[in-house]
Amino acid sequence: MIHALPATPSGHPGRRPPFLALAIGSIGVVFGDIGTSPLYAFREALGQANGVTPEAVLGVVSLAFWALILVVTVKYVLFLMRADNNGEGGVLSLAALAERAVGRRTPLIFVLGVAGAALFYGDAIITPAISVMSAIEGLRTVPVLGDKVTEGVVIASSLAILVGLFLIQSRGTAGVGRWFGPICLLWFVAIAAIGAPHILAEPGVLVALSPHHAAGFLLTHGMAGFFVLGSVFLTVTGAEALFADMGHFGRWPIQASWIFFVLPLLVVNYLGQGAFALHQLAGAHGQAIQNTDWFFQMTPEALRAPMVALAALATIIASQAVITGAFSLTHQAILLGYLPRLTVLRTSKTQAGEIYIPQINLLLAIGVVFVIAVFHNSSALAHAYGLAVTGTMVVTTLLAFIVVTRLWRWPRWKAAALIVPLLALDTVFLGANALKLLSGGYFPLAIGGALFFLMATWARGSDEIRRRAGRDTPILEEMLDLLASRSVHRAEGTAVFLTSDASHVPGALLHNLKHNKVLHASNLIVSVQIAQAPHVPESARAEVVKLSPDFTRIILTFGYMDDPNVPKALSALRRRDVKMDIMRTSFFVGRRTLVRAAQSPLPPGMGRLYLWLAKNAADPTDFFRIPPGRVVEMGVQMSL
Repeated sequence: MIHALPATPSGHPGRRPPFLALAIGSIGVVFGDIGTSPLYAFREALGQANGVTPEAVLGVVSLAFWALILVVTVKYVLFLMRADNNGEGGVLSLAALAERAVGRRTPLIFVLGVAGAALFYGDAIITPAISVMSAIEGLRTVPVLGDKVTEGVVIASSLAILVGLFLIQSRGTAGVGRWFGPICLLWFVAIAAIGAPHILAEPGVLVALSPHHAAGFLLTHGMAGFFVLGSVFLTVTGAEALFADMGHFGRWPIQASWIFFVLPLLVVNYLGQGAFALHQLAGAHGQAIQNTDWFFQMTPEALRAPMVALAALATIIASQAVITGAFSLTHQAILLGYLPRLTVLRTSKTQAGEIYIPQINLLLAIGVVFVIAVFHNSSALAHAYGLAVTGTMVVTTLLAFIVVTRLWRWPRWKAAALIVPLLALDTVFLGANALKLLSGGYFPLAIGGALFFLMATWARGSDEIRRRAGRDTPILEEMLDLLASRSVHRAEGTAVFLTSDASHVPGALLHNLKHNKVLHASNLIVSVQIAQAPHVPESARAEVVKLSPDFTRIILTFGYMDDPNVPKALSALRRRDVKMDIMRTSFFVGRRTLVRAAQSPLPPGMGRLYLWLAKNAADPTDFFRIPPGRVVEMGVQMSL
């Protein structure tokens, strides 16, 4: 009953909050992941170097700084945030924008969009685990607790926090969401405050802002430098959130928050960790020192316990943001036809974006528990982290090239001058993280690969079902005279026939005539289509065509972030002479029972998987908000 359409003009409903409120809100939601990276990124990058040396410290700090400038600031904040789809960002929004630019869904755009979405789920599993574990591991630096905080305590505490977080998802975040911004605001101020004194004590660390330290380190450290680069990428994980959450907060609040607040404070903290490491080296008088938890070690002892508590809150917020992002991405994927229908519950009466998807919540929870049980600590998890994120970034850059050349109409040389350096940077980071494939990078790739196969299966199987349905059912206009002339019983009221193709006679209508020999006084042939735009205004939602005195074709168009409430959309058509009393209306839904064909048109493995997905898909009546007491299901069997 759903298929994608080219985009229609759209806009965001309702008035936006003030700019300052949006900017503070974005600090809590958009920057949670990248803002908690200082807990582990510098430690992991320095740990990949051949010992803790002044050259390694300055090289890591320089690489981290320029990664934040080039990847986050230049690529995402200054460039990609301009490539929005009617105000919405993210890899699926960019794929939808590319489809609109080309005019159709090409295999390349489909593969890129599905790959980017699939890799995101690997990131959504690892982010909560590594973030919360890094915060809890900080308890080892508290003098009175250090010896008591074993690996088992860290694992148990992290699991308790994260399982509790998943358990409360069904309640929504509207109540506690208002605290996300202020808490993260305090977090960023705090991490800068603990870093600044060390910079003042060791101002020589400021030379790391020069790019020659980054370049020199890579050139002189060979393969070790490449491993370090892979870990330095941990400083920019979460950059996709800048783009993906643009629809919630707007482009300008996110850009302003990053450039004038988040970026400077992150840089101060990384410089502070580097300065502290240089100070420790100077105090060792040439003796080798061990890599350590630089973030918490540079925090004054009296403030370590409060800092661990604040870090735990910040990582919980970062985890919540990525979980909510997974719900939003899944909802988009369902409406765009990449995933089967799932149960989507609204957790807020006022915020349309507040949704909860039980199946995704359960799968994420299982995944998080699994990675903590397998990897045991944040350092091991760091090896699994970067590959999925770099893969998504490569996909985003390739989709951006299509948008720039086909929609913005840039000359290819001009587009290449911008995209090629960005793609080269992404590819270098991807190659550096690929070195960690066997030490953990396999995990997000396995998750992404499985989800890619699942999405491809659903999309291909659904296309095959639509093709067969169109082949086996007659054209609606050709049947109107026959339907009107048949001597069938006329029932009072309205019948709504939901169909994926409004140009053909719905299967439920044919079966109703064949078995019940009943035709209602008024018959609405309704098809739901999804535009390649996030929102479709109500004024452009319905296309109404009066086919005959008792047959009307209605095509309802929703954006991929709208709530496809069919009864509400139909009730709004009374001004267009579509009379429908919900208490005298029956909704007819064709229930397909799929069975295995002797020779499936789908490739090996896809046929069985598609049958399983279709069997377990959510009830369309729930998905389209149709009152259960008004539904009549007509079954039909189809082999696949």
